[in-house]
Amino acid sequence: MILSPLCHNTLATNNRERKTQNYLFVGIVVPLTKTDFCSIIIIKKTTMKRVLKIFLMAIAYLALFILGAWSGAIHPACYAYIGVVLPLVSAFIYLYTCTLIRGFGAATALNGFTFVLFLIAGEADLAYIIGTVVLTALAEILRKMKGYDTMKGVRWSFVPFAFSFFAYTLHWWTDTEGSLAAAVEEMPAGYDELMKPVIDNIPMLIVVMALTIPIAMLAMRLAERAMKKSAEALN
Repeated sequence: MILSPLCHNTLATNNRERKTQNYLFVGIVVPLTKTDFCSIIIIKKTTMKRVLKIFLMAIAYLALFILGAWSGAIHPACYAYIGVVLPLVSAFIYLYTCTLIRGFGAATALNGFTFVLFLIAGEADLAYIIGTVVLTALAEILRKMKGYDTMKGVRWSFVPFAFSFFAYTLHWWTDTEGSLAAAVEEMPAGYDELMKPVIDNIPMLIVVMALTIPIAMLAMRLAERAMKKSAEALN
């Protein structure tokens, strides 16, 4: 069969277009093979798994916050001071999140998730907002200074991060009247009377917050021992 020059040109153009479709990738002309496509799929799956794990860590951290808030049903002192023991659990969550996020964002992901949900639920007052932003920023700055891929960075950044629950309870001291009024409306009769001695005991609050630092450091050491593979990945 004899083809006219026009047919020859049309076939050549179609062949070039098909070749170009096989070679064009993210703005660079490179040959694509089955191996390349498999690699892209693997990368996407790995990324999705990492995102899912970070999401699960954020949920676990939120659950820890809620548990701390519910402790107030036992006694006001539990609500006021439980922040000193929460790092014994949050250290594990934070360490694992840092292995997933080897750069900016570990503290932001955890506190940010809780922060947004608390805003939606109407549980975020000004003291909590300012406290969370400041503590999260300090954690991110310290981790960057000490190294994203090092345990030293995780240890140092966890110290301010460990105070995060105190940002949530801070309203008892920044808005005492409002907190007592809310207790009268929402809690059992006489709960506000139990709150007053706790709020007035400032020396005890100072002692508890001071103890949070060594407890946070101890908690992270325990997390390192229990999660050796995660810790080794950051050394």
